[in-house]
Amino acid sequence: MSEAPIPAATSASPEARHQALLEVAEAIAQHRDLGELFHELAERLHRVVEFDYLNLILYDPKRNVMRLHILESERNFRRYGPGSEFSIGETPSGWVWESQKPYLLDDIEKETRIPTIVQTLRDNGVRSFCALALTTAQRRVGVMSFGRGVQHTHTDAEVAFLQQVARQVAVAVDNALNFESAQAYQRQLARERDRLRVLLEVNNAVVSKLDLHSLLGAISASLRRVIHHEYTSLAVFDPSTGNMRVLALDFPQGKGLMREDLIVQLDGSITGKAFQTRQSLVLDRNAMEEFDSPTSRLLRAEGVRSVLCMPLITHDRALGALTLASLRDSAFQQDDVDLLAQVVSQVAIAVENALAFQEIAELKNKLAQEKLYLEDEIRSEMNFDEIIGECASLRAVLKQVETVAPTASTVLITGETGTGKELIARAIHNLSPRRERTFVKVNCAAIPTGLLESELFGHERGAFTGAIAQRIGRFELANGGTIFLDEIGDIPLELQPKLLRVLQEQEFERLGSTHTTHVDVRLVAATNRNLAQMVAERTFRTDLYYRLRVFPIIMPPLRERHGDIPSLVRYFVEKHARRMNRAVETIPAETLERLIQYPWPGNIRELENLIERAVIVSPGPVLRVPLSELRSGVEPLDEAQTLRAAEREHILKALEATKWVLAGPRGAAVRLGMKRTTLQSKMRKLRIERQK
Repeated sequence: MSEAPIPAATSASPEARHQALLEVAEAIAQHRDLGELFHELAERLHRVVEFDYLNLILYDPKRNVMRLHILESERNFRRYGPGSEFSIGETPSGWVWESQKPYLLDDIEKETRIPTIVQTLRDNGVRSFCALALTTAQRRVGVMSFGRGVQHTHTDAEVAFLQQVARQVAVAVDNALNFESAQAYQRQLARERDRLRVLLEVNNAVVSKLDLHSLLGAISASLRRVIHHEYTSLAVFDPSTGNMRVLALDFPQGKGLMREDLIVQLDGSITGKAFQTRQSLVLDRNAMEEFDSPTSRLLRAEGVRSVLCMPLITHDRALGALTLASLRDSAFQQDDVDLLAQVVSQVAIAVENALAFQEIAELKNKLAQEKLYLEDEIRSEMNFDEIIGECASLRAVLKQVETVAPTASTVLITGETGTGKELIARAIHNLSPRRERTFVKVNCAAIPTGLLESELFGHERGAFTGAIAQRIGRFELANGGTIFLDEIGDIPLELQPKLLRVLQEQEFERLGSTHTTHVDVRLVAATNRNLAQMVAERTFRTDLYYRLRVFPIIMPPLRERHGDIPSLVRYFVEKHARRMNRAVETIPAETLERLIQYPWPGNIRELENLIERAVIVSPGPVLRVPLSELRSGVEPLDEAQTLRAAEREHILKALEATKWVLAGPRGAAVRLGMKRTTLQSKMRKLRIERQK
């Protein structure tokens, strides 16, 4: 550093300097990028000016500092490089920018004007330099400096030449900065335009989509254009469980670990914390490790490395949370948070509307179902408050009804078909604390096996072919009331575990759903089959049998209630005569005696059907009963002939009389006073088949 001064500028001829200026202009015309421009300037100016570094320092009006923008040198500078900032008063560049005069330093050892930066220059081997203002007609741009590692005396000719270079460079730098500013402004406008478009699209989705799956898909597609993310989920708080549930999920690149209807615990989960604190969460991979809930572990297992989660709040009520996640590190910035904050305010309104719509739809569906049941009950024209009879066996049954009705225990009513099991079930309901709620009846034998599960427990849309809408099941409809399962012995073996669960736990899932529904239902079951024998034959579950048989009631057949037959006959005559506007006043004694002697294999239902036919064919005040139909019942039976054989013969006669037509108004089932499905069941048990 003790070499003698080398006046390099004086060694260059005017022609060389003129040529250099032309080359500077050519370089400026060829390069818009400032880094490339200064690299080429350094190469061309080295021919006429000796220097070890060339730098560009720009003024930052926002921070009021001088910032090193470009440093072109083959040396490595310590603690001094692009991005370094200096206050106006502590550097030569600040002095040049303010005074608009060149700053010439021939020997740093003799410098006294800039004591605060002398040591930095000395540490980087700078011995002399020349700093020149870059100024256009519009503004002061910054400063350009040439520096050397040796002492150097700057001549007037050299400084004049460098000022000419600086004037050209100033225009180039100003143009480049204006171009960069215009590009940045265009990018900002494009980004703002895209974000405004996203808000508009979200608003359109909110007002047009009540289905949360469709809503989330539309929102996620719009957000992906402006916020990088692969995962979007919508979780809503469920007050009945105290947890959150993922109602909608959009994660096409996922491994399938995260799924819809997933239960999210409030404690230890990301969405739970956002929901509870009502604060946005922006998490990187390390911050995600602090959450140890099952869903948080699943997110990490999916490869998620960044999370942005925001609570959904409307009318000062927290509904749930919207979560964006990315497989990249640090994917979310502050402007992403700001945009999502605007989005979630709209999403919260949509979620509130969707939940309200869903609740209204479910209530409407339930009311419609209840209306159908009520209409069905009205059409049945049965007076369930009156059970006709005074015999001891019936009084014993009614005493049992009075005992069990006030409780919530399950009741199993057994007995032959047509003995009035449904009447007893309704009496239990009407005498119970649940009398003001719904009584729901299900004939398990009348519903196809493939549809029985859907009928009992409901299904979600798309659960199976033809499930075009959500449907609530009979158990859900009977919530708070009583469900009567008639012909429970016909429930398929594969459906019995689900029935056992709803009896024990009072909960189930609709077909196609993983969401557990809780109900408060009292079960009354009935069957004409021998469930104990079915258990022995392994066609009925043992645990379900004993769970049903908490309080058994056995209905006596009509043949054991001979004393009640006159009362029943009078009741049915009056009922059907009033309905048909007939005046039947007399029942012949011999007719009543024949009715008392008949064994009535079809029990009370057979008796009522016979009396209804009698009212129809009775033109006057005297009841005319077609006693010919009872001939098989009044003939004395051989002592060895069993009731089973008599019943088989009676059914065969009815089948032959109707030419083996089972259903319809003229079918054997009506003639026998039983349902078609009951007749088919009896035919299977009695091995009755039509001979070909």
